[in-house]
Amino acid sequence: MFHGTTILCVRRDGKVAIASDGQVSLEKTVMKNTAKKVRKLGEGQVLAGFAGSTADAFTLFERFEGKLKEHQKNMARACVELGKDWRTDRFLRRLEALLIVADREKTFILSGAGDVIEPDYGIAAVGSGGPYAFAAARALMAHTQMSARDVAHQSLTIAGEIDIYTNSNISLEEL
Repeated sequence: MFHGTTILCVRRDGKVAIASDGQVSLEKTVMKNTAKKVRKLGEGQVLAGFAGSTADAFTLFERFEGKLKEHQKNMARACVELGKDWRTDRFLRRLEALLIVADREKTFILSGAGDVIEPDYGIAAVGSGGPYAFAAARALMAHTQMSARDVAHQSLTIAGEIDIYTNSNISLEEL
């Protein structure tokens, strides 16, 4: 489990949104409140968010973007290829982060163990506040007609009220 963040992806009515909090923690200290952990990649066609080491995440963003280019923006193929590299490459194997990536059709969670997981329910969450955000998003999706963007924002707000490693400075990107 990675401390210091919550990343949530929500898919509804043809829209997908990824939201993150802005807190970066080092042990018991908040080092930054306004980090941006969500990016648009692949010429704006893919959303990505990270939990874990910032430097490691930026390395993975770059590698993932390279895989998107190499595989003509086929996100599923890029995810599988990055997963293979991440698991087998000596340098990448040491990176400590989780990624959520999404395009208009699919969402995947990527890990250094080579996992490429397509989550159920149109919702994916990682990080220390991930379970709280996921539970909130499931409830909001089941009992409201809120947009993907609004569900993601409200769920992150709820997670920030529960998880000490998650704050309420929310960054959000939508396709």
